[in-house]
Amino acid sequence: MKNILTFVLSFFTIAIFAQSHVENFEADIWKHRKGYKEEFIDHRGSPLTAADTGFIDFYKPEHTWQLIGKVTLTPNEKEFELPTYSGKTRTYRKYAILDLEQKGTHFNLSLYQNLTLQKDSAYRDYLFLPFTDLTNGETTYEGGRYLDFSIGDIHNETLHVDFNKCYNPYCAYSDGYNCPVPPADNRLQIEIPAGEKKFKKEKKH
Repeated sequence: MKNILTFVLSFFTIAIFAQSHVENFEADIWKHRKGYKEEFIDHRGSPLTAADTGFIDFYKPEHTWQLIGKVTLTPNEKEFELPTYSGKTRTYRKYAILDLEQKGTHFNLSLYQNLTLQKDSAYRDYLFLPFTDLTNGETTYEGGRYLDFSIGDIHNETLHVDFNKCYNPYCAYSDGYNCPVPPADNRLQIEIPAGEKKFKKEKKH
């Protein structure tokens, strides 16, 4: 009887801890999204007004899209010109390859450095992850979505990747911006139903 009672108490303790973890995770994501919207209002050159931010839409926070990726550095990669949706190009270099798994599905994504931005001390460690997936053109922006990191985010050859925080390029809201086109390496043949969805207002031209 004592063993059964101990098991029951342990089970409920674990359940309460798990529920608390999920609630804290969701609170963190909504806080992040609130700050994300506020940046549009404060940022000079933003495509959106305060009223427009009400049309920004997201998937419900999903903790299973918080992943730990194995990082393989690619120091011998040559620089290349990455096209943007405006027709211009930007110079990048592949910095690393991420090996990720979500519910038994393995996939790879590449991290890039913008070599022009690198000249600015504020962006010296900046890493860029643009990608497309099978939700594009359906529930998410057809041009793909982005994630940002810094070299300092990599620990013991791993990187925490939270797809709940992936966001749309400015081109999702208005024309006239130089939004990088995700390279072939990062065009996934799986769905990533997490992060920002399609803008719910007509795009500005």
